[in-house]
Amino acid sequence: MSIFDNGPDGGPEVSELPEVPPEAPTGLPADELSEPEPEPGQDEDDGGLVFTSLDSFVTDYIGQILCRRLNRATAIWCPEWWRHPEALVRLSAMWRAFEYLRVDAALGMSTFWLHHADPHMRVLMDPEFGPFALCDPREGHAVRELEPLPMAPSPPEIWDHPAYRLDASDVAGGDAGVESDQPPSAPTGYTKDLGMAADY
Repeated sequence: MSIFDNGPDGGPEVSELPEVPPEAPTGLPADELSEPEPEPGQDEDDGGLVFTSLDSFVTDYIGQILCRRLNRATAIWCPEWWRHPEALVRLSAMWRAFEYLRVDAALGMSTFWLHHADPHMRVLMDPEFGPFALCDPREGHAVRELEPLPMAPSPPEIWDHPAYRLDASDVAGGDAGVESDQPPSAPTGYTKDLGMAADY
């Protein structure tokens, strides 16, 4: 049946056309251009997050956006990135920054990439000094892992000074019992005792 029917005057009358779903946009992801729409079935309770898990953020966004020539000379990546504690911490910080900054339509994404993603990814993908240095993008996660930094026990008396302590009011911006906005100066004498440079 034609979409044209004869009208009262004998001429064609255009009936309503069926709605055609818009094609998926190509090129840059939507959240590079504007604030993304919530995913289908997304609760309002999740705060309108684009990615509700770190795994989704890394797999569906970072892993798709960043295309690099991977080798041991320029950049490295571990397919099992979630096995590396430093990668988990850095990528989680990136994810939280992304969800916070994406609502700023003017500078949010620029701030995210320049001040969060770029520095973190530069460290993560460093083939010599990054946490993936022993891994291979094709052969996978290395059986031998990098060892944590060596630590020696510290003298307990160092931590008695207020410069080396932090409580919840300091983090939350509370000013109870605080006489000045300036942090306390570091104690003197300990650097020489620890064999460190006195002016460090």
